[in-house]
Amino acid sequence: MARSRRIAPASSRGSGRNRHGRGLRSAVTGPHLPMMNTRIDFFDTTVASTAEYLRSVWPNELADAVFEIGALPYGANGKPGTADTGVERWRVLGDRIILYRVPIERLAHLHRDDEAHRRMLIESCVFRAVAEYLGKDPWDLAPEGFRHF
Repeated sequence: MARSRRIAPASSRGSGRNRHGRGLRSAVTGPHLPMMNTRIDFFDTTVASTAEYLRSVWPNELADAVFEIGALPYGANGKPGTADTGVERWRVLGDRIILYRVPIERLAHLHRDDEAHRRMLIESCVFRAVAEYLGKDPWDLAPEGFRHF
């Protein structure tokens, strides 16, 4: 014989509380501090700002390009990575430019692991992916941007 489920009566405390009487959890940083940025947020922001810069330099060529961010590349067998060529950091499929966050972040061997060097690494991958998309050299994408070196 099947047991029937007993439905508890509606609580008068409101829908924002759980069964222990506590409300929803607040942010870890509290209301007086800004929200913490995670590595994913940093990666997304860097890719978006670099893509926006490249779109301003090459508006006609990148008008149809779509930038996407994936966690890991998947090979033909459905498993992460490819055995013959190593792990991809980006892939260009038609008008899609897919940047893979985990390989870019984890397989980098930075001589100084700080925010500026991580940003430069991500920007260089975006530049190389766009260069592959356009069929150009990455240094030709923004020649005016490197005059200070």
